Amino acid sequence: MLNMRTGTLVATGILVALALGTSSVADAATVKGHATSGGRALGSLKVTLHQTVPGRSHVKKVAGDVTSRSGAFRINYRRPSNGSAMLYLTSRKPGKRFYGGTKGSKSSLNPRPNIKPGPVRLAASLGPAPFHQRVTLNERTTVATGFAFAQFVHGSLIHGNSPGMENADLMARNLVRFKDGRLSHVIKTAPNGGQTLTRKKFNSLANLLVPCARNQKNCGKLFKLARAKGEKKPKGALEAAAAIARSSWSKVDRIFSNTLSGTAPYSPALGESQAPDSWGLFLSFDGDGKSLDGPGNIAIDEEGALWVNNNYTYNEDPQDVSCGSNELFKFTPDGKFAKGSPFSGGGLAGAGYGIGLDPTGHVWVGNFGFSGVGCANPPAANSVSKFRPDGTPKSPTGIPGVTGGYTAGDIDWPQASVSDPDGKIWIANCGNDSVTTYADGRPSAADNISGLGIERPFSIAFNRKGVAFVTGNRSDSIGMINPDGKPKSGSPVSGGGITRPMGIAADTNGNMWVANSDAVDVPCPVGFLKPKSTSGSLTMVSSEGKISQGKGFIGGGLTIPWGIAVDGNDTVWVANFYRQRVSQFCGTSPGKCPAGKKTGDPISPNGTGYGYDGLTRNTGIQIDPTGNIWTVNNWQINPVLSNPGGHELVVMIGAAGPLKTPLIGTPRRAK
Repeated sequence: MLNMRTGTLVATGILVALALGTSSVADAATVKGHATSGGRALGSLKVTLHQTVPGRSHVKKVAGDVTSRSGAFRINYRRPSNGSAMLYLTSRKPGKRFYGGTKGSKSSLNPRPNIKPGPVRLAASLGPAPFHQRVTLNERTTVATGFAFAQFVHGSLIHGNSPGMENADLMARNLVRFKDGRLSHVIKTAPNGGQTLTRKKFNSLANLLVPCARNQKNCGKLFKLARAKGEKKPKGALEAAAAIARSSWSKVDRIFSNTLSGTAPYSPALGESQAPDSWGLFLSFDGDGKSLDGPGNIAIDEEGALWVNNNYTYNEDPQDVSCGSNELFKFTPDGKFAKGSPFSGGGLAGAGYGIGLDPTGHVWVGNFGFSGVGCANPPAANSVSKFRPDGTPKSPTGIPGVTGGYTAGDIDWPQASVSDPDGKIWIANCGNDSVTTYADGRPSAADNISGLGIERPFSIAFNRKGVAFVTGNRSDSIGMINPDGKPKSGSPVSGGGITRPMGIAADTNGNMWVANSDAVDVPCPVGFLKPKSTSGSLTMVSSEGKISQGKGFIGGGLTIPWGIAVDGNDTVWVANFYRQRVSQFCGTSPGKCPAGKKTGDPISPNGTGYGYDGLTRNTGIQIDPTGNIWTVNNWQINPVLSNPGGHELVVMIGAAGPLKTPLIGTPRRAK
C-alpha cells in the first residue's frame, strides 16, 4: 500500500507477518494518531515509541514516524516479549543526519552536518503493551503524563518501580482521555468538575505548554519557569511538567502570569482573580457517592490499593442523625471503588483513626464507637476488626447492637491499630491510657500495657529496633514501649513543642515526626475542639527518644495538624483539620529538599500550604508507590454534630517520594 504522504510502501499486517515469519502475526501491532496543539495540527514532528519495564531503568526506543501536515502518524512495531512492558510516546523536531561523502561535497546524500533533535514538545502514556487504540499527542496529554509520572521522569525517559509505574498510568487517565486529548470524565464531573478549581488549573498548565509545542524556539521560557531553585533546567516539555509537579511551590506567580498572557486554547482555565497558591493538582473521589461518611484514615497495600475506614453511617442530610458506620472501603490505586467494596461485618462499629495492614495483607480496624450527636444506639467502643486481603471479615461479627470484633486485652476506645514488622498488632486505647498488643496477630496472645505515663494514646509508629512511639494526646507527651512490652528508658518524652499531639510517623532512620494539633482533645468519650484555632506545629523526636529543638517547627500552612506521613525522600507531609490545605516540611535528608532548606523548614507556602477547595477537615494521610499523597475529608468545614462527616478521598498527584507499601515499621523508598 502506498503512503501518499511519504511516497513509500507501508507494510500491512500481512506483509509484516511475511517479513517476520508466519508465527509473528500475533506480534504485529500499530500505534497511530495525531500530534496537535490546541486543535492545530503539528506536522514534521518525529514521534517516537518508547518501551519501559516497571522495576527496570532501561528504556528502549521501539520505532517512530514523522507526522504529516495533518499531524498524523502511524508506527508499526512488534509486541514486547516482556508481558510487563509499558509504552509511551514523545514528539520532537527530528535532527538532520549526514549520510556519506565529505561534508559539503556533491557526492553526499545529505550535505548538511549533524543537527541534534529538538527538545521533547509533547508526550503521552500508552500504558501496558500492546496498545490497541488511537492516541492524540497534545499539551493536555503531556501535562497528565508529566504529573502522573512525575517521580519517574528522567529527561525524556520514564522508568520506575512496580506497581508505581502501572498506577501512574491509571492516574493519568483521571486527567485526560489519551485517545483524543480531551478532559477525562473524572476531572470533568463531581466531586471534581465545576466543584473545584482543578480542571481550570490543569487547562492553565496545558496552555503554558502551547508556545513550546508549536515552536521549539519558545521552549526556553517554559524550561526556565519550570526550573526550581537548585534543580537542573528541564530540557523538554515532559520534563518541565514533571518538574512543576515535584516543585509546585516554585515560581507560582510567574507561571500564573504566563498562563494568562499567552495563547490559551484550553478552557475553562484560571482567570485573573484565581491565582493559585501552588501548582499541585488534586482530585477528589467519593466511591459510589452514597457510602463514605467521615473517612478517618488510610492503609495502602502492596499493589497501591487504598483501604479506608469510616466514622459514620452515610446520610446525605447533615440534619439527620448518623450512628456508627459498619463498613470498610477499598479503592483502586486511581481512586475507584475496588470490586466488592464496601465490605462489612467483622464487628465494625464506628471506626476512628485506627487502620493498618499486617505482613500477611490482613486489614486491622479500631472500632472507636463514633456516632453523631443524638444517635439512639451508639456502638460499643471496645474492639478491633480483622479482614482478609479479599475483604472477607475474619473477626466475629457479633450480634447487632452488641460488641463484635476482637475485645481481648482490655481494648477501650481504640484509635491506632497497626502492625509491627513481626506481625504483632498494637492498639492505642484512648479510653484507659493503655496499649494492647496481639502477638502474631492472635487475640489469644493479648497483652495490655498500662502505666505508660501518657493520657489518651492516639497514634503509634515504630523505629528500626521495633520500639513503639505512642502519642499521648491529653498528656502532651510521647510514650515509648520496647518490643517486649516494657516502657523504654526515658519514657515518656515531652517538650519540644509537643502539645495535643495527634499523628506520628517515622522517617527512614527511625526518627519520629509528631503532629501537634494544639487544639484537639480526643473525645474518648468526652473531649473538645477549638475549631477556629490556627495553631499547630511539628516536633521531631530522635529514634532514641531525644528532642533537639526547643519548640516545634511551624509554618507551611499548618492549621490544626492531624495526620502525618514521611515519603521516600524523608520529606514530611501533614493533613490539616482546618482551612483546606496539605503541608510539607523538609525532613532529615536536606539534600533531597529544595535548595537552602534544612530539617524542619516548611516547603509548602507559609500562609496557605498546598490549598485545594475540594478539601474539608482532614485527618489521615499516606504516600503510595507512585508518589501520590492521599488524605481523607473526615469532617465537613462547618459540621453539624448530628452528622459531621465528610465524603471524599483526595489525592495530590505525583509530588512525593514514592514509598514501598504496605507501610509497616519505618518507611522505605519504592525502587
